[in-house]
Amino acid sequence: MLDLLGWSRNLGRGSQTVCSNCDGEGVGRRDFLKVGAGLLAIGLGGASWSARAAESAAPALSPDASLAALKAGNELYVSHPELCSIDLAAERNAVAGHQAPWATIISCADSRVPPELIFGGHGVGELFVARNAGNLVDTATLGTVEYGAAVLGSPLIVVLAHTSCGAVKAACDVVTKSATYPGAIGPMIEPILPAAISARNEAGDFVDNTARESARRTARRLTASSKVLAGLTGSQKLKIVAAIYDLKTGVVSYIE
Repeated sequence: MLDLLGWSRNLGRGSQTVCSNCDGEGVGRRDFLKVGAGLLAIGLGGASWSARAAESAAPALSPDASLAALKAGNELYVSHPELCSIDLAAERNAVAGHQAPWATIISCADSRVPPELIFGGHGVGELFVARNAGNLVDTATLGTVEYGAAVLGSPLIVVLAHTSCGAVKAACDVVTKSATYPGAIGPMIEPILPAAISARNEAGDFVDNTARESARRTARRLTASSKVLAGLTGSQKLKIVAAIYDLKTGVVSYIE
């Protein structure tokens, strides 16, 4: 995995090798110049994030800086997807007594969409993640993200959809084929149906269009459903955005 929060420190010192892949081959400084410069502008130099989390009562990043860090991490994941080793034991010990995640991700449970990896290879204590099929928000998920924002101080919430989502496809099949599903699957995907109905006649891939629309609607509903989150966004302490991850390219695109 890659230590995003150490790049700015290393680049600032003129390090020739920011990180090494599993075969021990160095990844050159030039390859990371764009990403590293972005992180320097964000101000992530200094101690590792695990140390910051252990020492701080809340993340030091602003909502915009947190979003920029996620974008830089995804850029690295796409351009240099080598997995580098990190000292997980040290990170675990550093944050055992306290956590200060700098971003909250509401992600699908799909095994191909691990947020810690697709945003650049983050370690322990950095991202506060809630996952369920279809990246939906029920009472438990809403309470989870409220806790992340209000108690832990996470300045950003990303509702992360993805292409070819099974839960979204099921909702689309309900709309177009009157499909039914056993157990709790049917009730689970009901919140996606309005998005599927809305996207049904749009040009392009029906499932992916629905995934985008569902993520957009979910992001908007968060503040409507939560006075806690509405208050934090109103005071500019929290930003909520929707995004979609492309399973084939690895790119995370943000939805207006």
